[in-house]
Amino acid sequence: MSTLAAERIVPAREPKRLFEITDRMVEALRRGGADLSKLGVPAPPEEDDTELWEDVSVPQAHARALAWTNSMKAADHDDYLKWRLPDLDDYQHPQSLNGWLNSIVEAKKQKARPSTMHFIVSGNIGSGKTTAVAALGNEAAERGLLVRFVQHSTYLTWRRPDGGPDDMSRYQIRKRHVEDPDLLILDELCGEMDGVQTEFVRRETTDLVGSRLASGRPTVFSTNLRRDGIKAVLGERLLSRIEDRAYLAKVVGPDRRAPRKVLDW
Repeated sequence: MSTLAAERIVPAREPKRLFEITDRMVEALRRGGADLSKLGVPAPPEEDDTELWEDVSVPQAHARALAWTNSMKAADHDDYLKWRLPDLDDYQHPQSLNGWLNSIVEAKKQKARPSTMHFIVSGNIGSGKTTAVAALGNEAAERGLLVRFVQHSTYLTWRRPDGGPDDMSRYQIRKRHVEDPDLLILDELCGEMDGVQTEFVRRETTDLVGSRLASGRPTVFSTNLRRDGIKAVLGERLLSRIEDRAYLAKVVGPDRRAPRKVLDW
């Protein structure tokens, strides 16, 4: 090769072999949150103090945190993303929520089934139930869990034919909320369904609860209904599956949504 020809060769611009992964490609994939371990690339060192276990790299943790944020935005609950467990009042059971979160994180590390699979938060409208479970979700996402939030009625709507958002199929909706999350927060259990006893509601909720129990994935339920109200919708058999190995926290506090001054109508 002549000296002139050699000078024209620029290694960075030369054609690459098929399927060869360059440093520029790795950097672009890393910025996009790709799981580089599947490409045979070692996970980058942790850049912060986020508590993660061995099988979760930093890009994966960021992707999981984004999944939680997106699910809260889909529920129009952006304003709940600011809450953390220390911000809660005592009657919202922050210590119990934190203890349960510690147990499911430890179970995840050990690849074991949590001893308490369900956490039920009940209380009147406006008492702060959603704030409590949102604070739990925020903390769980920061600790590396894949967490999703969805209202019970919304999930059922999305599971109907052509009911999913963004042209998502029924299978994709189920996978996103039933199969994938390490922790699912099902808000307003049986909300706006008082006395509803349809085969569809019971079948879909039974599938959700049963599948997550079988796979050892914990679920949080919030509701403003009493036990009899949920029983009327879901039936005694399904309700007993939810109550089995569950912790119940009753949120009894002032109605945060009530106006400070009663209006004179």
